[in-house]
Amino acid sequence: MDNILRIGGACGYWGDDAQATSQVLAAGHLDVLVYNYLAEQTMAHLAKARAREAKSGYIAAFIHDALTPNLAQIARQGVTVIANAGGMNPQACAVAAEAAIDRAGLALRVAVITGDDLTARAQQIAAEAPRDIHTGAQFPSTKTIASITAYHGALPIVAALEEGADIIITGGCAGSSLTLAAAIHHFGWSKGDLNYLAGGSLAGHVLECGVQATGGTFTDWEEVADDIESLGYPIAEIAGDGSFVVTKPEGTGGLVSCGTVGEQILYQIGNPREYVLPDVICDFSDVRLEQIGPDRVQVLGARGRSGPGTYRTCVAWANGFRTGEYFTFYGADAERKAERFAEATLARASAQLAARGMAPFTQSSVEILGAESQFGLLRSNEFAREVVAKVAVRHPDAAGVLAFHKAANGLGMAAPPGLSGFVGGGPRPAPVLSLFSCLTPKSDVPLMVRIGTQLERKVSVPATGVEQRDQLPAPHAAPKPPLKKGPVVTVPLSRLAFARSGDRGDMVNIGVIARRPEQLSWIWAGLDRRHLERVFGHVLAKGQITRYVLPGMSAMNITLTGVLEGGAASSLRNDPQGKGFAQLLLAVPILVDWSLLGAGGA
Repeated sequence: MDNILRIGGACGYWGDDAQATSQVLAAGHLDVLVYNYLAEQTMAHLAKARAREAKSGYIAAFIHDALTPNLAQIARQGVTVIANAGGMNPQACAVAAEAAIDRAGLALRVAVITGDDLTARAQQIAAEAPRDIHTGAQFPSTKTIASITAYHGALPIVAALEEGADIIITGGCAGSSLTLAAAIHHFGWSKGDLNYLAGGSLAGHVLECGVQATGGTFTDWEEVADDIESLGYPIAEIAGDGSFVVTKPEGTGGLVSCGTVGEQILYQIGNPREYVLPDVICDFSDVRLEQIGPDRVQVLGARGRSGPGTYRTCVAWANGFRTGEYFTFYGADAERKAERFAEATLARASAQLAARGMAPFTQSSVEILGAESQFGLLRSNEFAREVVAKVAVRHPDAAGVLAFHKAANGLGMAAPPGLSGFVGGGPRPAPVLSLFSCLTPKSDVPLMVRIGTQLERKVSVPATGVEQRDQLPAPHAAPKPPLKKGPVVTVPLSRLAFARSGDRGDMVNIGVIARRPEQLSWIWAGLDRRHLERVFGHVLAKGQITRYVLPGMSAMNITLTGVLEGGAASSLRNDPQGKGFAQLLLAVPILVDWSLLGAGGA
């Protein structure tokens, strides 16, 4: 058996580039291709699709765009395909994959993993009255539930690999577990090889967002600006000890550097010493990165503890309707005109609801884009002559949100001067599927592997984890106060650090990596709670700020809870996933010793 397992990450989200598969296959010498399609809001959309059509609810693009055009090459190279493209209907996805294989005249074995869909058990779960693990909210009414999905880990995929499957399709599965499963099978890791499991999970975490590891959304985006349309998808070369090298296909655009890989490692994690996955609880705080060649970064130092005895379970439930519109204004006082128009629209719509005896709006949102409304107290411009007013509302009924559109249209001639906009069809009320997260014992999730009609195998997943909070590793000590060797100057954080932000439910995390290790103490001191409250106070409300240090990467992670108005599936914000929060932070002023602004700090 080779001592290196080469896995290509060919998809990071539903809608990713259809050319990714052929690009990574062209690199050759691959063992596995993994496809991660499932964000929480994706499952909500697939639940709605399945409700409309029983044979729907999976990622059809996986079949039509990724698999079908590349089946011959997949078979020729002997590459195993692992994808969570099954969504809410993995069996239907497997049937479609088998039909595509038959049309191609090939003999590839398709395995499907089922059992993660717990929707039929809604009444039983409701009787247990679980609370939301993030907010403490009560379980939603069973009449509103569209889907309940338990996110399983690697072991069912390992079972399918043991049965000789060539293509494995799952439903709700953690994105990193797709890669970990291949590594467990290849190297024969056991449940006690916790550091190896953490390393394999980290490799999966790097691959699961596609080109975000190779230059996509990179802080220093100008380094890859000429290659955006041709970024290379990531490849992980995993060793038997869980360490790995990140690279990309030769001749493709983009960049694999400690910055690009580091940003992805910190993406969407909370406490870096307790990143909970179905198979292992990971500690990434001492992970180290080393540039070992052009577009080659070695990653090592992940550590693990026994995995939890539960699966994170996501409930999608109907929570009214939402809608919104963008109104552009330009000319003198454009910002004030936009604000007044938004106020008038909401006031008239609210009056119409009251006149009809309807409930008021559940929520409304006004953001003036172009006037630095996202920057809060750190706004720098005094006036804007061209802005976009984004106005959005939520209401329990579709008729309620329609009142907003009628009010906005009815004020068109009454608006301040400068109102304009491109008309391409009016927006419609959109059903809101909010998300509720709870924990389900692994023993209550009946996972099954099926390969055609010849094999059906129940997967036994040991409930190894007993979460004991008093045994959690203590946080690393904060960096020592910075030493002043000379004059101190003020610079934007971007001069000192890389940063990337992402969402997990109603939480945003911002990973910040010092460009030079000696800069971390200044960054930590500068991004104290008081400074962070200045930056994000306008969205924090009752949220909390927590800071973590990662000595191995000379980095810190910042989490902000309660800042997305319920999370991406239901938020009215223009940035419902907090993707731009890192950009707000990179603009803040930081004090630093001038001597640390040499090469690497510019």
